[in-house]
Amino acid sequence: MQKSSLIAFILCHYLKFDKTQPFISITAILAFLGVGVGVMVLLVAMSIMNGMIKEFENRLFIMNYPITIFSTSSNGLESKLLNFLENKFPELKISPYMQTQAVVRMGAEIYPVVVYGVDLEKEKEVNQVLLKSHATQSHNPFDMVIGETLYYALNLQKDEKITLIFTELAPTGLTLSPKMKKFGISGLFSSGLRNYDNSIVYTSFDAIKAIRGLQHTAYEGFHIFSATPMKDIESIRQALQEYGMIENQEVYAEAQGWWEQNGNFFSAMELEKKALFFVLMLIILMASLNIISSLLMVVMNRRKEIALLISLGASKTHIRKIFFRLGVVIGGSGIVCGVVGAFLVMWILKTFDIISIPVDVYGTSHLPIELLINDLIWTIIGACIIVCLSSYYPAKKASQIDVLQVLRNE
Repeated sequence: MQKSSLIAFILCHYLKFDKTQPFISITAILAFLGVGVGVMVLLVAMSIMNGMIKEFENRLFIMNYPITIFSTSSNGLESKLLNFLENKFPELKISPYMQTQAVVRMGAEIYPVVVYGVDLEKEKEVNQVLLKSHATQSHNPFDMVIGETLYYALNLQKDEKITLIFTELAPTGLTLSPKMKKFGISGLFSSGLRNYDNSIVYTSFDAIKAIRGLQHTAYEGFHIFSATPMKDIESIRQALQEYGMIENQEVYAEAQGWWEQNGNFFSAMELEKKALFFVLMLIILMASLNIISSLLMVVMNRRKEIALLISLGASKTHIRKIFFRLGVVIGGSGIVCGVVGAFLVMWILKTFDIISIPVDVYGTSHLPIELLINDLIWTIIGACIIVCLSSYYPAKKASQIDVLQVLRNE
């Protein structure tokens, strides 16, 4: 019999349930289950974490555009710059906006809001919330599109107008005086985020200009939609510098991506994900201790057999291979079953509404799950390393048995 066949035969023999020493086999089963459960829990936790991060990204896209150009001067941005960017980047969707703040008053109810002056058709190209609202540009410049939450909170009736209170600097330049204006409701939108729906309203450029007393259009910035914002933002920044050189003037504008506006949030989420990965990997590490104890008990129980194998010509390398492979088979089968179990649990969570979460907090009622291939690979690699390290020490101890002493005493 070849030595490789001998190793396989002995390995299968040691994997069988030992009725004379059931505790050893039970320990091996516990090691198998521990590794499997650890891998399953780790993958399911990572998939839920990824799903929540993805859901938060989608919600942030509601309130943040892929790229936004802000004016860093009180003079705003001119239409000439808008035309330059539209001609230079015809593949991008650009929507200029003007902005002011106001208080909505309806009877005894008041709500602070940010009022955006936009071209509604252009804004729809960069804002999915407005696109889904089916709102259209009104002929009356003093009409606005508001959130459904705000609409129902104010208990508005059909064709009823709302009063917005703005502030303007008094002629003395020392105090602010209120300015009131009634607006009609031309459309409603719903983003799924209560704070967004309550605090954002859209109207026309002419309304903002009239309220602020502007004679010409000066934009606060441009909302830009890009399929590859991280790549395009550098080109946009270079274009702003190029425009300044062409016009021979300083351009007081800054381009920011959505990831830059929420960098701290995503850094915290990524740190939390890494911490969760290492903490849950400790479950697999603890389960691997059962592999060590199980193999050590097998070694102690099979001392005579090991000594006989060595005396019959088996090398210490072969003995080490037998017990190393024994640990790898126990832990490896646990890893495989853990991966299969994780996919089964994720399918159940996706298919059946077992866990419900509050919509007003997370923006969704179902538990978001998304397993990334990188997380799957790193989990399998980490678990394999732990299993191999756990199998190495007992295998090494088995190869160091003193044959003469064992055969003489036992």
